[in-house]
Parts: sequence; structure tokens; C-alpha cells
Amino acid sequence: MTEGIYILANDVVYDQLVALLNSIEVNAVKDYPVSIIPYNDRLERVREEIKNRSNVEIFADASAIKLWEDFSAQIWQAHPDAYKIWQEQGISGVYRLGMHRRFCGFDGAFDKFIYLDADILVLNSLDYIFEQLNQNDFVVYDFQYKDLSHVYNANSNQLRDIFSQSRLDSEIFCAGFYAANKGLFDAEKRKYLLSKLQAGEAEILYKNAPDQTILNYMVMRSEIPSYNFSNHLPENEITGCCVTSPHFNEQDNLVYDKGNRLTYLHYIGLSSKLFSRVCSGENIDFPYRETFLHYRYLHEPDKRPIFTTKPKAYNAPPSLTKRVLKKLGLKVGA
Repeated sequence: MTEGIYILANDVVYDQLVALLNSIEVNAVKDYPVSIIPYNDRLERVREEIKNRSNVEIFADASAIKLWEDFSAQIWQAHPDAYKIWQEQGISGVYRLGMHRRFCGFDGAFDKFIYLDADILVLNSLDYIFEQLNQNDFVVYDFQYKDLSHVYNANSNQLRDIFSQSRLDSEIFCAGFYAANKGLFDAEKRKYLLSKLQAGEAEILYKNAPDQTILNYMVMRSEIPSYNFSNHLPENEITGCCVTSPHFNEQDNLVYDKGNRLTYLHYIGLSSKLFSRVCSGENIDFPYRETFLHYRYLHEPDKRPIFTTKPKAYNAPPSLTKRVLKKLGLKVGA
């Protein structure tokens, strides 16, 4: 049985990808093979980076990419107003279609796999995640079930007819980190799911997180046994995983939650542009920045930016000048 890791990435998230690959190298214990699923064709820097990483390759199965993009497009065509709303927002076709390519892992080379968004750092062994796949076909470790609104259309009249409230309270998950066994969604299963969605169930999908809502729907509607460590670990062993948690402690290039080492840290909600700007030398502070910078420049410490100005918060409100310019409809910096 082959075990491996999939990462969805391109040059836009280059700095985050380098940090993630380095964190896997240092903390994942095993030398897992890594397959980078391309978000799109912008891969020049990524290809250059992985030339010296013997365990990393680009996912190259064009037929699998097409299959899942087509499947995702069919799903959104069944939605009552997704295409209309996106078009009004200036979006052509499916919003963030490349994000749906993460589903290619179900047809990839690894029998057991962990999928990671590029804005993650691995900070502990992944062995126990893979081991759980011997008992469950789908495994997660997060607290997304506390926030239904970013997974399904909470105002849908159908939602609680399709999934009971108890399932919604315990089974939904974040699509940024999950483990699964290969082949869960074969042609027959995809046909079944699409038929349900086309019969009206697409209404429950959440348009602003298109890949996340589809994956949750596929797992839950298929009755796939899923396992969330946050629902099963002893209370004194559970850790959070999101950068939005202010109480974590950084120590020795790792992050701890009440003394427990995080398995992964997800810089969710922080723009890729923020990381690029910091790596270009802008002194913008954000949560757990030191940990990110350590892994980003693990193999090239001489390139790590040296900040000489006072740091500014990543979420600082715009200056008075910028607010006035915006109100006047003038371009900031013009």
C-alpha cells in the first residue's frame, strides 16, 4: 500500500509551498512522496524548486484533472443561481475552478493519502493520521463543524431534510486538510451524487467555498464513514489548527496548544499576497510569523528578509489618506 501527500499549488503560493515542503521534510517523520496538483499552468518557480527534491513531483494525469473539473462544472450548472451570481461578480465559469482539482487525489497514485492546502505547515508526525485510514475511509482533524455557514447554505429549506441536524453538528469539516483512501468516488458514485444534485439538492451548496461544500456533500451524501480526531481524542490531548487561534505558543520552531504540539498549522484566511510581500521584505506582522519564516528559509537562511522598519499589523485598518482616496474613487498610490 502506497502512502503519500497531495498539495494543491502554483507559483502564486510559491513561498507557502516551500515552507510546507520544508515542514514536511523536518516534522512528518517519514519521507513521504509528495505530488503537487497544479491549480493551473503557472508552475515555473514550482518546477525549479522541486528539481532538488527527489520525493516531490507534479501531478501529471491530465485526464483526472479534466474528469474532476468537468464533474465540478456539472455540479455548479445544477445550482439554481451560482453561475448567475458569479457572472455578476465578473467571474467567468466556475468560481475558483482550480480548487476543485484537489479531488484528483481520489484517482491518484497513492492508496492512502493526505491532502494539504499550500497555506499549511506540518508540525508533527502524520503516521497516526494514515493509521486511522485502516479503520475509516475518510479522516479529518479540525473544528469546522462549529461553523456550518462556510460549508453549506444554512438558509436552504432542504438542508435539514437531506442531513439531520446531528450530522451537521458533528460531520462537516474543513477541506484544507484531510486523509482518504483512494477510489472512494468511482463513476457510479459520481453519477449517483450528480443525479441527487440535479434533482434539486444543489441548492444546499455554499457558493463562496465551492470545493469545500462539494467535498462535504460527496462524503456525507455517500455515507462514507468519516473520523474527526477532534471528536475522539481525550480533551487534554486535542489541539487546534487555525492561525486564528490566538493562544498557541511558538517554541523551537514548533507550535503548541496548552502544551500539546500541533499536528499542523493552517494559515487560513491570510492572503497569499501577504506571504509574498513579507518574503519580499515588507515588515508585516501576522500570527505565528516566526514559525512560517523558519520553514520558508530553512535551506536558504541567507535569503531570509531582515526587517529594519517598525512592523505593521496584517489586519491594520487603512490609513486616513487611503480611506480618503478610496472615497474619492482615486487609486491608492496614484
